Amino acid sequence: MSVIEPCQVLAAGFSFHRKPFYQNQPEGIKNYLFRLQTDGRCQACIGGEMVKIEPGDLLLCNPTEPYALKIDSELNPMGEQTIESGDYHIFFAGAWVDEWWGRHKRPTKIKVQLTESLLGLFRQIVLEQRRISNPYPEISEYYMKILCLEIDRLLAEHPASSHQSYLAYRIKHYIEENASSAFKLEDVAAHIGISVSRAVHLFKETFGTSIMQYTLDVRLNMARERIIFSPMSLEQAAESSGFANYTYFHRVFRSRFRMSPKEFRSIHREHL
Repeated sequence: MSVIEPCQVLAAGFSFHRKPFYQNQPEGIKNYLFRLQTDGRCQACIGGEMVKIEPGDLLLCNPTEPYALKIDSELNPMGEQTIESGDYHIFFAGAWVDEWWGRHKRPTKIKVQLTESLLGLFRQIVLEQRRISNPYPEISEYYMKILCLEIDRLLAEHPASSHQSYLAYRIKHYIEENASSAFKLEDVAAHIGISVSRAVHLFKETFGTSIMQYTLDVRLNMARERIIFSPMSLEQAAESSGFANYTYFHRVFRSRFRMSPKEFRSIHREHL
């Protein structure tokens, strides 16, 4: 009998269904499961009822919960009956997982953004699981722990209180993922699917700062790290952090850190 490691991935993969599929395990799935819907729709058992699962829905299932999944035809926007459902799924177990799961009360379903960082974690775990010969199984364990902790962060930020705060967090994530590129308020609002005025109001109400001020804060932190740790010139560090104008960057950097970028680099590299 094999020994389960403290945090062990038992199976991981990506599935895309174009035919009906039904799975029912009323006694539970015996292990923990993360299932992230990426494409199409299906139905899953939550709280004893079958509910619709859409892209961005993440299922968190413990070993004893009844589990059921149904993929069947439904009407698409053209009025045609189609079957389409894509998902990442990871079955895992271990003493570390038991302890992690028990830290908080966890909902069976949460809505998440399908960001490249989150999808990248799922993809990497799937790739590690596919390796025929793997002398470093600890890598898969570490990725799994990172994913669990990332889900903790998502739960901490998950706006169970209102749809409005959910939209505000989507704006926040957009800024953090795109801060190194130039974008306008219109781009942020269009990504979320709301008006510019509503986006500005929701973000300010939720976080107590403006979208552009938060963007500036993220960009300054990016530039600060690159000035200290990268071999880039100061101009390159500024440009790669989303500042197209070095004169403006120099001014806001000095205002924030009370010294010029050149002085900042000199002082902090003395301590490396």
